Amino acid sequence: MKTEQETERSAGKPAGRCAGLRERKKRRTRDALVRAALELFVEKGYEQTTVDEIADAVDVSQRTFFRYFAGKEDAAFALQELIETRFLSEVCARPAHEPPMPALRNAITNAWATIDEEMKAVAPPQLHMRMFQVIESTPALLAVHLRRQYDTEERIAQEIARREGLDIDADPRPRVLVAAFAGTMRVAGKIWGEGDDWTSDAIRELSDTYLDALVPALAENWRASSRT
Repeated sequence: MKTEQETERSAGKPAGRCAGLRERKKRRTRDALVRAALELFVEKGYEQTTVDEIADAVDVSQRTFFRYFAGKEDAAFALQELIETRFLSEVCARPAHEPPMPALRNAITNAWATIDEEMKAVAPPQLHMRMFQVIESTPALLAVHLRRQYDTEERIAQEIARREGLDIDADPRPRVLVAAFAGTMRVAGKIWGEGDDWTSDAIRELSDTYLDALVPALAENWRASSRT
């Protein structure tokens, strides 16, 4: 019995090319499902939207939807998953000699620089931000969002501890650093979402501004500095 690749070769089609076409088609279908889901969640509400409605919006079957997602929740967090995965991979890719804070800062800068077009291919920034508002106003989604944040921060802290050769359960610094960094990024993200410039350049600039203030905010005597 011929394999799929042998069938493709006998038909005069390069196997690698056909595999690439299939992957791109699958990616387009997944992206279309994510966008349709986000649009419906924003328009109707998360709880009121069904999987059938998402699948119908893309003209695919419910079975096809479940090939890509375990359920609505996965679709709702698809863009957040993209951001989290990219940031963690950038942290893991930082040079071993780089101290922890510069490693985190350079990782987030690189993540935003490389992910912007990929996110826009799925959904425009306006839809992404409106979906974030849905997450914040939907208790079931907010609980998942907070759990995901905690899990991501723990994975990053574990990576920082590994890089520095530390026992994370004996040395609090990796978790403390990541908690401070993540909190600062959440503040910057909130300000970004409340503004009218949702470009990656805007979030990078805000991130730099707030991260620049982190160490002085922790170390300086604010009252003394305000009198100078």
